[in-house]
Amino acid sequence: MIRRVLPHGLGRGLLTRRPGTRRGGFSLDWDGKVSEIKKKIKSILPGTSCDLLPDTSHLPPEHSDVVIVGGGLLGLSVAYWLKKLESRRGGIRVLVVERDHTYSQASTGLSVGGICQQFSLPENIQLSLFSASFLRNINEYLAVTNAPPLDLQFNPSGCLLLASEKDAAAMESNVKVQKQEGAKVCLMSPDQLRNKFPWINTEGVALASYGMENEGWFDPWCLLQGLRQKVESMGVFFCQGEVTRFVSSSQRMLTTDDEMVILKRIHEVHVKMDHSLEYQPVECAIVINAAGAWSAQIAALAGIGKGPPGTLQGTKLPVEPRKRYVYVWHCPQGPGLETPLVADTSGAYFRREGLGSNYLGGRSPTEEEEPDPTNLEVDHDFFQEKVWPHLALRVPAFETLKVQTAWAGYYDYNTFDQNGVVGPHPLVVNMYFATGFSGHGLQQAPGVGRAVAEMILQGSFQTIDLSSFLFNRFYLGEKTQENTTM
Repeated sequence: MIRRVLPHGLGRGLLTRRPGTRRGGFSLDWDGKVSEIKKKIKSILPGTSCDLLPDTSHLPPEHSDVVIVGGGLLGLSVAYWLKKLESRRGGIRVLVVERDHTYSQASTGLSVGGICQQFSLPENIQLSLFSASFLRNINEYLAVTNAPPLDLQFNPSGCLLLASEKDAAAMESNVKVQKQEGAKVCLMSPDQLRNKFPWINTEGVALASYGMENEGWFDPWCLLQGLRQKVESMGVFFCQGEVTRFVSSSQRMLTTDDEMVILKRIHEVHVKMDHSLEYQPVECAIVINAAGAWSAQIAALAGIGKGPPGTLQGTKLPVEPRKRYVYVWHCPQGPGLETPLVADTSGAYFRREGLGSNYLGGRSPTEEEEPDPTNLEVDHDFFQEKVWPHLALRVPAFETLKVQTAWAGYYDYNTFDQNGVVGPHPLVVNMYFATGFSGHGLQQAPGVGRAVAEMILQGSFQTIDLSSFLFNRFYLGEKTQENTTM
């Protein structure tokens, strides 16, 4: 039933008001009108300052074609591509709402900045290949007049994935897919591994895959700031605040199987201003849920998942915050400047950080080890007990490492299949997702933003088909699962 009736999440053709066509006209220049009114008042009352109208400069606009909830890398990428692909300059009015203007808890700034194409799904490989091209040509995309060029400090040292005997066949199969998609990846035996990287202990390693091009790491904070600077120059509005409510309408509809479904459309977003009880209603045509680890809360505000269990209406967005630790250590005898980002058979990983014999890394916990996500406190015992033993086994020089600092950040963890959620919701027809990437969002953001913009502006994915990442799969029970050693 759902495949026949809701092939693309009912996203196409159901918007009664396309971007740029709302009540009263979306082209209303409210700030300009206010300025004109103030001038008229001042001319009538000469010699007085015009304080008769309250200052509303801190408020978001009353109307926006698109409201993006979440101003991290994914939200900014969607904003960028909407403006980049709009048919005429200024044709789409975009508002980004971000509750933390310092980005102190944003996943982007707290990540390790890795980029890798060594996935098993073609969609993930294609997204990361495009991102690598985007990063390498960053100033062609994000140049701003009179602003200095961006330096992402992209380090193309590659990614090295290690597989045990039980994972070797899967790794071999994955590399075939990666090569078919255009990734430059090679397989290495334990002997080849020791010859190329003499600092590594190959005990327990049956096979390795090594990315020879377009892999490594970069400065995620620089990318975040560069994207924000660019979209502001393109006319995107920003607001520091929190989305607290959606005002929507609904209508009942019979499917071809005579099942009743309720379609909802959001007409208004309520934005609560920071450190205030004040809120601003924003009339809109489309809402983008790019709220990362908190995107399920935004979905619930729209009524998603609030229906009978086992129905599409009762299907929740399965994304939750998961806390991950990153540790920085110093080791003068550690691997040299040619060291790639290494992912061990144990799940531990590391890479170099700068030129001073510093490294950073960590390890994803098991389900039983998952830490409390309500705070960002670091568990230093986790490193000593769960990370360091694996590092020291794989790189004997790390026996003498000294931890310098550590921090914690959030994954927007998709508990269903650990892959992204992209595109429209099948019932809340004008809410689109860009979330749930479970640690891959940073490196895939440029391609995901483009895909969401294509779906909104053209009704379908154009450059990379991300249909397998649609929300419908949660209701259908069809996992889009990765089979990698990462």
